[in-house]
Amino acid sequence: MGFGEIAPDRRVRVQGEPVASYPRIAPEVERGAVRRITVVGEEILRRRCREVVEFGTPGLARLIDDMFATNQVAEGAGLAANQIDVDLRVFVWDMTDDWGVRHVGHIVNPVLDEVPADERELVEETEGCLSVPGPYRTVPRLGRAVVRGRDKEGEPLVVEGRGYFARCLQHETDHVNGRLYLDRLARRERKSALREMEEAKEEAFARRAANAAKWGK
Repeated sequence: MGFGEIAPDRRVRVQGEPVASYPRIAPEVERGAVRRITVVGEEILRRRCREVVEFGTPGLARLIDDMFATNQVAEGAGLAANQIDVDLRVFVWDMTDDWGVRHVGHIVNPVLDEVPADERELVEETEGCLSVPGPYRTVPRLGRAVVRGRDKEGEPLVVEGRGYFARCLQHETDHVNGRLYLDRLARRERKSALREMEEAKEEAFARRAANAAKWGK
């Protein structure tokens, strides 16, 4: 750091808030079960998911635990409920941003804030998807994103992300709206990504199965 610079706050952010300490493996992973991840071509990935109307239920808590466990063994940054064949507006994340800060959390009924045109700053970076196993492609996304929704108990939640975390929030909100990153590509790029997926998916599935076995899942 140069003179006068402030050291970045590297504390883990849980539900958007910094915490004093956090385990290497999220508690939800320990509790959760691994579920099959849906793949592009399955109808559930192409429709807008249903709003959650009941909060604080064992079923919603179990769903979020299972999503964390599934995301962990698949080595993902985030996962939406329709990626494990559940038609609900929920997603989870556990990832590290461009500045080395880890973000962990879940959100229910997410909605992204609209960004005025004069404040839009698009960043082009590579992006992949657990439901499109294998390929990565360059996708323009906003460099800052704010998502609003509720936590599993129904409490209001606002989470802000920048850089890679902003990309994750936008990617997962796309999922619950029935969109994939492939939809943001030109037709030729989309076709090449799908061809690459066909060649790579069996290896990806095998790696996930090996990780699940290692975790006793």
